Amino acid sequence: MSNHHKNKKSYEEMLAEAKNDLTTGVGRSVKHESAAKQVSGEAVYVDDRLEFPNQLHVYARLSDRAHARITKIDTTPCYDFPGVAIAITAKDVPGQLDIGAVLPGDPLLADDVVEFYGQPVVAVAANDHETARKAAMAAVIEYEDLTPILDVEEALAKEHYVSEPHTHKRGDSSEALATAPHKVTGAVHIGGQEHFYLETQISSVIPTEDGGMIVYTSSQNPTEVQKLVAEVLGVSFNKIQIDMRRMGGGFGGKETQAAGPACIAAVVAHHTGRPTKMRLPRMEDMVMTGKRHPFFNQYEVGFDDEGRINGYEVKLAGDCGYSPDLSNSIVDRAMFHSDNGYYLGDATVTGYRCKTHKVSNTAYRGFGGPQGLIMPEIILDDIARQLGKDPLDVRKTNLYGGEGRDTTHYYQKVEDNALPDMIADLEESSEYRKRREEIRAFNASSPILKKGLALTPVKFGISFTATFLNQAGALVHIYTDGSIHLNHGGTEMGQGLNTKVAQIVAEEFQVDFDTIHITATDTDKVPNTSPTAASSGADLNGKAAQNAARTIKQRLVEFAARHYQVTEEDVRFQNNYVLIRDEILPFAEFIELAYFNQISLSSTGFYRTPKIYYDRDNARGRPFYYYAYGAACAEVIVDTLTGEYKILQADILHDVGASLNPAIDIGQVEGAFVQGAGWLTSEELVWNDKGRLMTSGPASYKIPAISDMPVKFNTRLVENRKNAEDTVFHSKAVGEPPFMLGISVFCAIKDAIASVSDYRVSPAIDAPATPERVLWAIETLKQQSKTEEKTASTETI
Repeated sequence: MSNHHKNKKSYEEMLAEAKNDLTTGVGRSVKHESAAKQVSGEAVYVDDRLEFPNQLHVYARLSDRAHARITKIDTTPCYDFPGVAIAITAKDVPGQLDIGAVLPGDPLLADDVVEFYGQPVVAVAANDHETARKAAMAAVIEYEDLTPILDVEEALAKEHYVSEPHTHKRGDSSEALATAPHKVTGAVHIGGQEHFYLETQISSVIPTEDGGMIVYTSSQNPTEVQKLVAEVLGVSFNKIQIDMRRMGGGFGGKETQAAGPACIAAVVAHHTGRPTKMRLPRMEDMVMTGKRHPFFNQYEVGFDDEGRINGYEVKLAGDCGYSPDLSNSIVDRAMFHSDNGYYLGDATVTGYRCKTHKVSNTAYRGFGGPQGLIMPEIILDDIARQLGKDPLDVRKTNLYGGEGRDTTHYYQKVEDNALPDMIADLEESSEYRKRREEIRAFNASSPILKKGLALTPVKFGISFTATFLNQAGALVHIYTDGSIHLNHGGTEMGQGLNTKVAQIVAEEFQVDFDTIHITATDTDKVPNTSPTAASSGADLNGKAAQNAARTIKQRLVEFAARHYQVTEEDVRFQNNYVLIRDEILPFAEFIELAYFNQISLSSTGFYRTPKIYYDRDNARGRPFYYYAYGAACAEVIVDTLTGEYKILQADILHDVGASLNPAIDIGQVEGAFVQGAGWLTSEELVWNDKGRLMTSGPASYKIPAISDMPVKFNTRLVENRKNAEDTVFHSKAVGEPPFMLGISVFCAIKDAIASVSDYRVSPAIDAPATPERVLWAIETLKQQSKTEEKTASTETI
């Protein structure tokens, strides 16, 4: 026996342990790495960091006009408040004023013109937040009013765009519509959505001796914050360090719009030389920051007697707000997903990027996909009502499948389509047919309460539509005690990304999860990171971390083979041990041995997504590496006297490939479903005729509560179906796709309303389907039914 085994576990004991499987690697339900800290209150967020004795706090004075020219700014009254250090305007920004994410149009502070109610004009820094607020409100700002455009339909009619329209076209949709046996037409408003992350936008900055900044920020995009802070200060990127340990939620709202507070705080710190924090109160956060894009969608669709679509024309008009932000990519993704899981025949899909004088809308879970993907579900419901068919049968008729019906309207082939099998599985397990008959019987005998049922699928493309963003880096160190340091370019916002990436590294080295220590996302360690968005966090950063781990592991295998004079095939890592033919070493001892033999125990890793491209000029390509699939069956009950409703049951079947962590994935699926249902039911954004957001707090904006959860909630992951593409351990993304499972609730509510007219009419209802809108739709159908009965009676006479 080797010397390092003396007074330790016997060879037989170690061999027995090594033969066991690792219990905390990939595919295991390991708990979230911060769970204990979060429930105990020990998890440190930006606002929890210890403050410096001379730290400043910033408050922004916001525009109270939607569109106006600034004629006067006087900050002199701000200095009447003891503790005020500085009041800044656009003129005080030392470098570049514009912080637009992709295209210009987002001044850090309004310069000459304001373009939405709530745009920052003046920022005041003081010793405490309340003093800064009072001083900011004392600034004198005078305006000359300009005419605002506040309605997306008006912007569309006036061709008031942030960028030009774009079209996907396959075949001759005009001819197909002209010759179609049946047609449906309509228009629908799809509402926006407030992110309502628990932690509002916040950044804390510390000046450095060389004119740079250390920035602690709650951001999904540390590299962009680094870039923009550098640009507003007029310094090189390498002087700005971004530290991002965790966010208290993001959902896309911190992809671009976390940069504003960071940049304002940095400008203040630059002028004063003092550490500076800017934390937005809830109301200011909701007024200042963008939402999910509201859309105004119009459609004309032709179909045959079976309900099969053969001509499809859809116009998607996104309300972008006052600036481009990420709207080009968001409207593109709405266009890409306007087929959901269905073959559209001859199709023309046009996306419009409408400019209105409201806050610039931005990324939100699904990134425009939901606003496009809901359209075929609305259309297929209309078709089913017109033909007197079950909506599920019409959906199944139109699914992708078979030669000639397997290519999207942007010419990507739909391969490995899981939807037919998944829908059949869920249809059976949810007892859809039985419940459909029971609900019809219930509705026939219940004059007041009506039930509705809908089973809807999801096909969601995974990859950034801006192709260059599909890359990631990572950094792995192994220390001589066998502990592992892991850093990657993704950001943790509660979704469990760090846990999954740590599991991947643990799996590669075959060590316990607790061996891995993940540190804050840091631009000093992993540069040029892509935002954690587009459901790509685990796909990209997991692969990068795996690449780094495998580089080190290969060095270790080569060393072991040389040192013990065996072949590389004789070296195995297994359950915290390294097996080298007849030798067994605990992982930590082997690492120490490698160190003494001068083996590098550190590596960077990199990954770029293969196969994807998009030719924008010809509107065709393969913008997505693969598709994730899901299906949900929702049952609701509606009170026809009040429009109120309740989700009685939700049955979900979702495809995550080979799950990296089933518990986290199920949590993501269920949370996304509820958030998606909230978008389409209770979460209503309301502006007044002056462009002021009236739903600017939890008293007026209703996110789903525990009482809004389904009474019965059944969730399953698809088993034994690996991703056909070479993703990390053949898993699939889970962040965004299940959000659209909530569409089943919207369709179920419409199904309940349709029962009022014995399912003969598809109710026209905008989203969100608030109780008020539900009641109006019910009353409309009742009036239509009365009119039809009166007409029929007259004709009989």
